[in-house]
Amino acid sequence: MTSPDFPTEEYERRLERAHRHMRAMDLDTLLFTTEAEMAYFTGFRTLFWESPTRPWFLILPRDAGPIAIIPQIGAALMSATWVEDIRVWSSPHADDDGITLLTDALKGASRIGMPMGRESMLRMPLPDFERLRAALRSAEFVDATPIVQALRMVKSPAEIEKIARICAIASAAFAEAPRLFSKGQRLDDAFRAFRIELLRQGAEDVPYLVGGAGPDGYADVISPAGSQQLSHGDVLMLDTGARRQGYFCDFDRNFAIGRASDAARKAYATLCRASDAALGAVRPGLRCCDLYEIMVREIGGDDGDVGRLGHGLGLQLTEPPSIVPFDETLLEPGMVITLEPSMQVVPGKVMVHEEVIVVRDGPPELISQRAPAELPVL
Repeated sequence: MTSPDFPTEEYERRLERAHRHMRAMDLDTLLFTTEAEMAYFTGFRTLFWESPTRPWFLILPRDAGPIAIIPQIGAALMSATWVEDIRVWSSPHADDDGITLLTDALKGASRIGMPMGRESMLRMPLPDFERLRAALRSAEFVDATPIVQALRMVKSPAEIEKIARICAIASAAFAEAPRLFSKGQRLDDAFRAFRIELLRQGAEDVPYLVGGAGPDGYADVISPAGSQQLSHGDVLMLDTGARRQGYFCDFDRNFAIGRASDAARKAYATLCRASDAALGAVRPGLRCCDLYEIMVREIGGDDGDVGRLGHGLGLQLTEPPSIVPFDETLLEPGMVITLEPSMQVVPGKVMVHEEVIVVRDGPPELISQRAPAELPVL
């Protein structure tokens, strides 16, 4: 069994901050059903979330410690966390997958907060949730998205250290590109070699690895690797969300195979300028929408049509805030965000450039090793 990722004091501080927000919103309790919140407040971390069979519940009462209501299979691991109140049932169950336990724990609460906004989800069967609400007919379910985002967007020093570590691992893996990638190599073999290198450098797993290759650029930025061979003049891009101790990195790197076309070199230089402009502008108090406009001006319009030019990063590959025209979130010290300008290189081909930074009181801290100023040629 693994040891906790943080000392108990880290989780106690998170709970204390949650309690302050709950009192401000007059909430009696918070209810969570998702992996990231379970890990954030308890330290419970397992790949068993990949199985959709069982629901998991976490309650944060306003004036008490967390209550974990979980399947029996998770009891031993949860007991290794700081959580003392652990209630279990045998799951899967024919007709009561934890709902009676959950209902009993929530009785007496008149205002129950749950994440309901953008980027939230309900990880339990909808009929079970409707059954819960019917059993708690006098309770009001309230959108607690602002609380969750306020807590998780600003990282503690201990969280930043973990994100910086996985970013350093990915940077070291990208530095091995001349050894890993070559003309004539199948794209899926290139991805496999990079995944192995990430693990060799110290990543625990690589849940996210996408990219593409082609003359001047690539058709999209989320494709799994195919069997095509890397050809002279191709631009190869890999975008990795490797993970260590629960925390993600998320950035990409572009490489030219054999030679770089004028269009590819020009696009790469433009994206580097956009990244430079963003790095120069990031300060506490800047709005995310302003940061978006700064990068758009450098690339001459958001031709990449990817919807946003960066996002938060942490326990999830993408987290709030979003660097989009409508997100007015103010940057704060301790936020970890990606800068991800993109643009169309030629019709049907795009290029994306991504870095990871920490917002500080002054200039931001770059925690991905900065990409070369010119498009690397392998």
